[in-house]
Amino acid sequence: MTTSHDDRITDLRSDTVTVPGPEMREFMARAEVGDDLMGEDPTVSRLSKHVAAMFGKRHGVFTPSGTMANLLALLVNARRGDHVIVPRGAHVAWYESAGSAVAAGVEVQEVGRDPFFTVQEMEEAIHPAESYYSRTSMVWLENTHNRGGGLIWPVHDMDSIAVRARELGLRVHLDGSRIWNAHVATGVRLSEWAAHVDTMNVCFSKGLGAPVGSMLLVDSDEDLELALRMRKMLGGSMRQSGFLAAAALYAVEHNISRLKEDHARARALASMLRDCELLKVSEPQTNIIMVDLPFLAHDMEHACAREGVLFHAFGPKRIRLVTHMHITEQDVSRAASVIKAAAKGLVR
Repeated sequence: MTTSHDDRITDLRSDTVTVPGPEMREFMARAEVGDDLMGEDPTVSRLSKHVAAMFGKRHGVFTPSGTMANLLALLVNARRGDHVIVPRGAHVAWYESAGSAVAAGVEVQEVGRDPFFTVQEMEEAIHPAESYYSRTSMVWLENTHNRGGGLIWPVHDMDSIAVRARELGLRVHLDGSRIWNAHVATGVRLSEWAAHVDTMNVCFSKGLGAPVGSMLLVDSDEDLELALRMRKMLGGSMRQSGFLAAAALYAVEHNISRLKEDHARARALASMLRDCELLKVSEPQTNIIMVDLPFLAHDMEHACAREGVLFHAFGPKRIRLVTHMHITEQDVSRAASVIKAAAKGLVR
């Protein structure tokens, strides 16, 4: 895309738009590989053991995407026809192509206030044990919350829900695609976020800069065996996937602590945008900003794209801005100027 004033693109659509740098590419090129489906890829094995240990889990299953890891979690934790309680706006309910219904065959119910729910709200959503209800089998957590604007579910609140759910015989999954951001923002250890859940998804291509890949973390050998079988069924068993695992390994070894820079730039951008009274700007806790508009979000999206500032409409009158490792201080200033100018132009 060529802009009206230079060729620089400021891409705030997602923290998945990053590309590997030369060091990550070199690390990938030197990866030792084997057939992972046969359990013979040493780099995949190294990544799985390393990340599982980081979160205090026994096993890790490498997947091409977080969507697949979440689908595996449904297939591991629930049966077809079961009822799954999820927070309002959950990624699994909005952005995973209805895989919960089509592939896992479960009924997903969003509960609570946007974006989180309480122990009481979870308990009220559990179906009675009657034949005409679907069986509630699983509780779903998401941290950080995407549609909630990168908000962090406090670990003590999340733990209270998970502990109570397990007391009630329910399985618990944490969609932790951006748990790295919650960890850096709060200082809470990674193992604490995972302590009371049965399964957990972590993503290497959101924020950490890997080109592809997520991981489902599990504790039991039975869950591992089922997850591997379901991964094969879904077409997610890769062969010499150590080249991809190497990128993920490099990402977790080098790019977690730098997330604080993304958070700082999100706060700076939000502060600059508040200078425009037309914009209602969220207070970012991590790297995501939500902006409510007095006009159509798609009009704003298109106006700014013409100037080389990219983001997504996230509702009829809401846009989402996401900072990441390719966004500089200069990008923040430029994006703020373009967005504010576009807003003023659209109300004339």
